[in-house]
This record gives sequence, structure tokens and C-alpha cells, in this order.
Amino acid sequence: MKKTYSTPLNKTEIIKTISEDTDLSKKQVKAVMDSLNSLINAHIKPRSGGVFKMPGMLKIQVVKKPATKAKKGVPNPFRPGELMDVSAKPASKKVKVLPLKGLKDMAS
Repeated sequence: MKKTYSTPLNKTEIIKTISEDTDLSKKQVKAVMDSLNSLINAHIKPRSGGVFKMPGMLKIQVVKKPATKAKKGVPNPFRPGELMDVSAKPASKKVKVLPLKGLKDMAS
């Protein structure tokens, strides 16, 4: 049975733990993590597919939010009966991370 952690590990601790579990050197583990980082970057940067999947673990995708126009006299959801003004928002891109089945099963 694997050890459980009450606090998140930092990068150095993650590299050390993976190194001990796999009998790889810390330098090799760091190289793998850097390679994974650049692979994710290549998948989600502008003019790319915008989706990276790590099978059984997670899916990282870029979600494009369209611009919204300003609205006046919108009902206030927090104070019924009052009206409020909503300001315009420019278009934006958000990074969304979704857990896949394997990761969901780990939490169960």
C-alpha cells in the first residue's frame, strides 16, 4: 500500500519520491518532468489543438470565453427586486483541468 500525504509535496520532494520509487536518478526524473511540462505547453499554446490528455489521469484543455456586452437593468440575483448594471467583459481563454476515470477512482 502506498503512503498517504496530509500536505502537498513541493517539486523537490516529488522528484525525490519518484526517484526512490523508480530507481532513477533525480536528474533523470527532473528531465522527465521538464519534458512533460514542455509537452503540455506545446499542446495548449496558441495555434495548437488546445487539448492535452494524460490517459487515465487528466485532461487539460483551453476554453475560449466569448466577449460579453454591457447590460443595464438586469435583475440582481442576490437582492430580489433590485436591478443592476453588468459591465462588458473582453474575450478570454481559460485553462480547464478535468479528472479522468482513473483519477476519480483513486479518490474513492
